[in-house]
Amino acid sequence: MISRGSEWHRWEPHIHAPGTVLNNQFGSANPWGEYLSSLEKLTPQIEAIAVTDYYVTDTYEEFLRHKAAGRLPGVKLIFPNIELRLDVAAKSGFVNIHLLVSPEDPEHLSEVKRLLKRLQFPAFNDNFDCTREELIKLGKRADQSIIDDEAALRHGATQFKVNFNLLRKVFHESEWAKKNILIAVAGGSGDGTSGLRQAADATVRQEIEKFAHIIFSSSLSQREFWLGLRPGMTAADLRSRYDGCKPCLHGSDSHNQQSVGQPVDNRFSWIKGGLEFDSLRQACIDPEGRAYVGEVPPRTAMPSQVISHVRIDDADWLTTPDIPLNPGLVAIIGARGSGKTALADIIAAGCEAISPFGWSADEAISPSFLARARQLLGDASTTLSWGGGAEITRSLDGRDANGHLSFPRARYLSQQFVEELCSAKGVSDGLVEEIERVIFDSHSPDDRDGAIDFAELRDQLTARFQQAREREAGALEDISSRIATELEKEGLVAALTTQVAQKKKLIADYNADLAKLVVKGTEAHVNRHTELSQVAQSLRSKIQSFGNQRRTYEALQDEVRSMRATRAPEMLRQARERHSNSGLSDQQWDDFLLVYKGDVDEGLASYIKWADGEVRKLNGIAPPLGDPNVPLIDGATDLSKLPLAPIAAEMTRLEALFSADKIVRDQYTTLAARIAQENTALQVLESRLADAVGAEARRKALQAERNDTYGRVFDAIINEQNALASLYEPLMARLAASSGTLKKLSFSVRRIADVESWGTIAEEELLDRRKAGPFYGRGSLIKAAIQELKAAWETGSAPEVQEAMTSFMEKYSKDLLTHAPYVQSQQTEFRAWSKQFAHWLFGTDHLTVRYEISYDGVDIRKLSPGTRGIVLLLLYLALDDADDRPLIIDQPEENLDPKSVFDELVSLFIAAKAKRQVIMVTHNANLVINTDADQIIVAASGPNVDGGLPPITYISGGLENEEIRQSVCEILEGGTTAFQERARRLRVRLDR
Repeated sequence: MISRGSEWHRWEPHIHAPGTVLNNQFGSANPWGEYLSSLEKLTPQIEAIAVTDYYVTDTYEEFLRHKAAGRLPGVKLIFPNIELRLDVAAKSGFVNIHLLVSPEDPEHLSEVKRLLKRLQFPAFNDNFDCTREELIKLGKRADQSIIDDEAALRHGATQFKVNFNLLRKVFHESEWAKKNILIAVAGGSGDGTSGLRQAADATVRQEIEKFAHIIFSSSLSQREFWLGLRPGMTAADLRSRYDGCKPCLHGSDSHNQQSVGQPVDNRFSWIKGGLEFDSLRQACIDPEGRAYVGEVPPRTAMPSQVISHVRIDDADWLTTPDIPLNPGLVAIIGARGSGKTALADIIAAGCEAISPFGWSADEAISPSFLARARQLLGDASTTLSWGGGAEITRSLDGRDANGHLSFPRARYLSQQFVEELCSAKGVSDGLVEEIERVIFDSHSPDDRDGAIDFAELRDQLTARFQQAREREAGALEDISSRIATELEKEGLVAALTTQVAQKKKLIADYNADLAKLVVKGTEAHVNRHTELSQVAQSLRSKIQSFGNQRRTYEALQDEVRSMRATRAPEMLRQARERHSNSGLSDQQWDDFLLVYKGDVDEGLASYIKWADGEVRKLNGIAPPLGDPNVPLIDGATDLSKLPLAPIAAEMTRLEALFSADKIVRDQYTTLAARIAQENTALQVLESRLADAVGAEARRKALQAERNDTYGRVFDAIINEQNALASLYEPLMARLAASSGTLKKLSFSVRRIADVESWGTIAEEELLDRRKAGPFYGRGSLIKAAIQELKAAWETGSAPEVQEAMTSFMEKYSKDLLTHAPYVQSQQTEFRAWSKQFAHWLFGTDHLTVRYEISYDGVDIRKLSPGTRGIVLLLLYLALDDADDRPLIIDQPEENLDPKSVFDELVSLFIAAKAKRQVIMVTHNANLVINTDADQIIVAASGPNVDGGLPPITYISGGLENEEIRQSVCEILEGGTTAFQERARRLRVRLDR
């Protein structure tokens, strides 16, 4: 037995035929010929017909005779629909109720007639049974003018009303009826339960609808109500009040030739299942999945993405080489070692869905059938036929797999693949990567900006902000270094002030000493020498300044050469790497090479030449020596106009006149030179002091700038966070609107502040915690940072972070300095420490933007392997909308308990099979029965064969097939006796 299992077929559950007891409008001239021809020509074709008549089965029996004569070749199932009128008044007439009788029992006609005979109608001081003979009697008693039996039958049918309580009693007392009859009731307002609108009728209506298995209605609102999809009436409510959900069906209710099989607005009835009465029973169990009213049945996967048939050639170990496949959910079951995984592997091989690693797996330990049987497969091959017409053949030993033009036409979740992705060893990188792939696929191609995978798209969205963060962080370090320098200068004001005062006193003392060396009569020479010395000092300072400028120009020349040769080309290369998607040509990129705006080479050369010229002018040329008593510079000459050389020569001449004593002259010369040196040193100190005095203002300005830069760092971090959030937005929005298991999955993007590592760096490397103070001891700084900064770092805006850091600094900066390992007098050490401290304090390396994937509030990295398996299936079954290829899964229930399978996976498989073909190997009853699998393939293997594979046999069908149900019960439940015994011991009622 090999079939595709449960497929959609058009059923006609309510149609009358020529000769129907009431309202027969089919005409008298060969009505059956025209009637049958109309049925045979219908599109879409009717394949199952419930022949309807009032109280009797005459037209059904006539229908069978025509079928036996060769009519209606497309109709595979015919069964009686016996329409009864209850003694319950509706809006117009009485409520109609229908007995749909299974034709599987060869004695079903005699049995249903025996059942109907137990229904009695009291009238004329007598009781009339619901049989043809009794209805004729009732008709004649009601109208004594009627002589013809057929006329009496029709009139009796109009009089006979079935008592609802009696009907219910008779039905429940008959084991045959409960096994072979389904009750349908009209749901409309005319002759249906909707016509019972009075408050007093509410209970009667509920009891009738509770008794019924099927509602005859084409109304969408009624269908939603009976499926528990309407507000105020859930499926649980229906179970409590009406014994469960119920399928809505609709027939043409034809009473004339024109309406045969033509319901209003093409509201056809579709039943999913084989063409057997049990399919109708299955529709009562799963009304949402197996019954539908509409012009066409519900669509499933696209035909081109459905494997319609599997054929295995050159495999003498396979006794059933041809297997058709259902487009919905296919469940492969069987005992261990029966060939379940073999079929999944074979299908995956034909789909090119086995990876190179899978083909090369160690046959001794691999769970793959094809890997373990590699040496025994020979030339076996598989041919897959696809719904779109394609046909592909592949060898089962993998010799022609994974060619350069091949691509997987299905996704195969083999046992090995699932184990790797859901392993408990370490972080599930593979699972995270699969989640990222689904996230990437959830974006339309237009939104991907040319990215080929998740990582590239993520980098495209965040690279700009990461680069901005790096730039601002670098600027932050530079500013912090400058602040440290300014703080150091501030600390030098007092020392420099003292040094300046000391230097001034020293110079004054030297001048006093110099005055004591002056010989009487040479005072004028000394005064002249002092005047010249002051001018010379000024000139030497200028010459020194020009020398410094010249050296700076030479350093700039070196920098220009370095920039052109290495730095600018490297910066261009880095820019091209950061913006590789710009599409700019090499020539266009050349425009971005950094060049100097002006002719800096000529400028720097001219600056050096100018500085040299200024030095030469300031130095001047020494005059020739003459009479020592004759001044080299006239007293009226403006000394500020003279260069250094003549002034120095005149000073030397004057020094020779100060004393006849050579020793005194030498002392004077030395002391004068010392005074000149000290004056130079004093100028340097005064310059440094002025710089130090201005450090406070500069430091405050830099601190304000650093605060702004710190805010810009967080602007970049927050922008990166928002960019990542936009990446997940399509799935996040979908999850927010979902329910059930899917709602347990969540994505979040947040900032993480590793305060512990940030504080530990300071405590271990920067602060001396041995010193008495607020941060004495381990963890005290970390605690303060958690209280003052963590919330702002992780959730605050840029201004809020700035404010938090400012507050932290105002509160703790002095305390932190008390734990400095050096005092400020240790200038070199303190300077290095203060820079390190500033870099640490305003650093952001401890801040990361991270996305988290959680299930039921737990990070995916911390889930058990079983729960990771649920997340994996959530991805493929519910979220991976971009992938409509067949999904092949080998034992999805691994590592899960039965309740988790029922609670978490069943609904996923039900939803998935409506969108794509799903083929699964399973040992779990919930995944077969409660998902209402569309096709069940039962695998069985024979005894082992020496040097070969054991014979493997497959049978298949739907749950509506008794043989398949029995196999499911035997394999998955241990058999009927085992199932009932477990229920008995667990005290579970099985009476429904």
